Amino acid sequence: MSDLSPRQSEILALARTAGKVGVEDLARRFEVTPQTVRKDLNELCERRVLQRVHGGAVVASGVANLSYDARRFAAAEAKRAIGSAAAALVPNGSSLFINIGTTTEEVAKALAFRDDLLVITNNLNVATELYRHAGIEVIVTGGPVRKADGAVVGAAATNLIRQFKVDYAVIGVSAIDADGTLLDFDYREVLVTQAIIENARHVILVSDQTKFTRKAPVRIGHMSQIDSFVTDLVPSEDIRQMCLEAQVDLVEADPGGVLSRGEPD
Repeated sequence: MSDLSPRQSEILALARTAGKVGVEDLARRFEVTPQTVRKDLNELCERRVLQRVHGGAVVASGVANLSYDARRFAAAEAKRAIGSAAAALVPNGSSLFINIGTTTEEVAKALAFRDDLLVITNNLNVATELYRHAGIEVIVTGGPVRKADGAVVGAAATNLIRQFKVDYAVIGVSAIDADGTLLDFDYREVLVTQAIIENARHVILVSDQTKFTRKAPVRIGHMSQIDSFVTDLVPSEDIRQMCLEAQVDLVEADPGGVLSRGEPD
């Protein structure tokens, strides 16, 4: 957006990298008043590129998904930390599903030099990342390829997944509702993810905290169907309590390298 001010352009770039920006942090960074930052954020929100949240703003989503390339930049450091923490849950000698998503791709990158893995995926980016490694066998589902992100979707993909019963599934979602509902944008992709959940012994959900501020229209399932949830931060005590009650192993992966398993205070 060439008509943005240099400061607004940098704020937008920071938001796309971190997923969220805060008023006080931006005021210190640019040596301006919080009121000036709020004005910048309001203008960016009016352009529908950011969405205001308490204390700052996040990359806007509404009910339309961001482009796949843009999602790669959003919360990039958090996604790398989540990817490493999730990969640590998968031992050598395992079979696993990996679905479409920029965070699931980070898990694949962290698994790249592991031994004796069987990976079934509908994500061409994951297949490209892993197929060349000697210790990993990759099976790609059949069906139409979605040009926007390299996802293989449709009945053929779902039917192939149902031929397997694997040790682990690594899934990403587009949004997490306050009541724990897992959501996505494309019903065809949702059918694939539902089949993945049904045919894995241990389901690992990977998602950064910005997914709690997003909306999507199609229901995948519920947090209670998950075995492990790997994120950078759970901003809701209700979700934290929900994980505890459903016996979901909650792992918070700090981009600084610190892991914690969360329980309510």
